[in-house]
Amino acid sequence: MAHQHDHAQIDFAEWLPMLEQEAELFSPLYRQAADWLREWKPEPELIADVGSGPGVVSCLLADTFPRARVVAVDGAAPLLERARSRAADQGIADRFSTLESELADGLGDLEYPADLLWASRSLHHVGDQRAALTDFARRLAPGGVLALLEGGLPSRYLPRDLGIGRPGLQARLDAVQEEWFTRMRAELPGSVEETEDWPALLAAAGLRHTATRTFLLDVPAPVPDEARAFVATVLTHRREGLADSLDADDLATLDRLLDPDDKASIHHRPDVFVLVAQTVYVGVKAA
Repeated sequence: MAHQHDHAQIDFAEWLPMLEQEAELFSPLYRQAADWLREWKPEPELIADVGSGPGVVSCLLADTFPRARVVAVDGAAPLLERARSRAADQGIADRFSTLESELADGLGDLEYPADLLWASRSLHHVGDQRAALTDFARRLAPGGVLALLEGGLPSRYLPRDLGIGRPGLQARLDAVQEEWFTRMRAELPGSVEETEDWPALLAAAGLRHTATRTFLLDVPAPVPDEARAFVATVLTHRREGLADSLDADDLATLDRLLDPDDKASIHHRPDVFVLVAQTVYVGVKAA
């Protein structure tokens, strides 16, 4: 998938290392969500992971539902290639397949209706989210479940006062990120402004909203190496993507945080943590 924003493109294939790193670190959160989904669909025959990226969660769903076939759907061929490789490594290639499709174009090539459709932070990359949800609902089998992961709380990795720079760096990064997100959505093809009332949008798509639950990932300090590496990746990504909107002091602080030779950096400081809250909305199609 690639979208225009601020004269640049989101090239999700280029994001592969970060997407994989994040999904692997967040796997405990996704596993909690998948276990919770058993309450609505204990034994799905077909699961579609829409906006699957490199397939970390697709494979986790296959593990959680061992009788299900899983289809990973994404618009970036390199990510789907990685998903197939992961499925082969985990010994589930015989019930795992991929479908290359831009979500804005619908899921026209999905061969069978899905019993469980998982869409994690992919819907907001579609200009007309209401239309996409309607298509998702149409792709469900009778009694099928749509699990939509959108929203939650801004993630936190650092104390408010870092001991360097001005306190509140992450809150300011979040504010700039929100402005970028608004511009990104406005510039998507066919963009439609929509109140992000996900239960109401699920109902408008013809589904019965049955539950909402927020899942927590809490990796306290001192973090393991993979969590520290993830935080460094995220802050590098923010530094590169938001530089034009940050003041000189915050840029200087970020540069120190990302400098492996600086003792105040992410690479050395003992107070790095990972605290994430993500929200899942469940809609069920009439049987």
